[in-house]
Amino acid sequence: MSWLKKLTLAAGALGALAVGALVVWPIGKMPSPISQPGNVQRGAYLARASGCISCHTNKEEGSAALAGGAGLATEFGTFYPPNLTTDKTHGIGGWTIEQFARAVRQGISPDGHPYYPAFAYPFYADFTDQDIADLWAAFQTVPPVAKAAPEHEVGFPFNQRSGLKLWRVAFLHDPPTEPVSEKSARWNRGRELVRGAAHCGACHTPRNIGGGRKLDAVFAGSDTLPGENKAPAITPQSLSEQGWTVSNLAYALRTGVTPSGDAFGGGMAEIVQGNTRFLSKEDLEAMAVYLLDGDEPSPDRVAQGVGEASQRDM
Repeated sequence: MSWLKKLTLAAGALGALAVGALVVWPIGKMPSPISQPGNVQRGAYLARASGCISCHTNKEEGSAALAGGAGLATEFGTFYPPNLTTDKTHGIGGWTIEQFARAVRQGISPDGHPYYPAFAYPFYADFTDQDIADLWAAFQTVPPVAKAAPEHEVGFPFNQRSGLKLWRVAFLHDPPTEPVSEKSARWNRGRELVRGAAHCGACHTPRNIGGGRKLDAVFAGSDTLPGENKAPAITPQSLSEQGWTVSNLAYALRTGVTPSGDAFGGGMAEIVQGNTRFLSKEDLEAMAVYLLDGDEPSPDRVAQGVGEASQRDM
């Protein structure tokens, strides 16, 4: 056997071993038992703030709440939000609260497979056990709907879920969101919502070629949203230059109406309709306080093309 053939066989064997190791490589950690009682009302509020209902409900088809959402078309493929009703076959009716906690905070399914990051789980990583208990209590009140979500339409190599383990290593590094002692309680509450449940950075932060958020350009805007939509920069400097204040930003998040009397368009209109209009005046003002102050250095410029997006599409 020639040395070249031996080298080729050895390389193939090493490649097969690497793939096999990746497939069986464990991810995440098992959550501790969660025993505290949940509050249904708090859970429903958090579900609204987190976009659970709007994402997992297909309004276009008139489907039942949380029975599975409309397809989300991205450059990597089309992803379908799953059924979150209490149906034991197609929903989460057969899950335990610990499996639910692992899915929400770590993006890992009950059978140990990683979820695609089209699911905003990186923003929910700091949910407390009480948050999880509240969400779980709320979801247990949802009637079962025996409806399976369509399979994701994702081509090779993105249909290989084992590759998501490498994605997690490369991009799943979110900044800590512990309270900042020198800031006000309202600022900290706003930060908790903006960088957590409300996951504003999912749209308003640019992404790299692998789909990971550019954490050195938080809230600098993005022009690579599904459907060729754009999200403008929402850094403190950008918002201030556009005339946003705590009062009018909180009002816009509740009503969808901008200071000029115009209305949000595109995806932001859907966010207001399905999520932020249900939040309290105090929470919306807290979000505005944080966004207008921030804790990240303002980038020198926003992502190319994003500056053309008007405040209508915020």
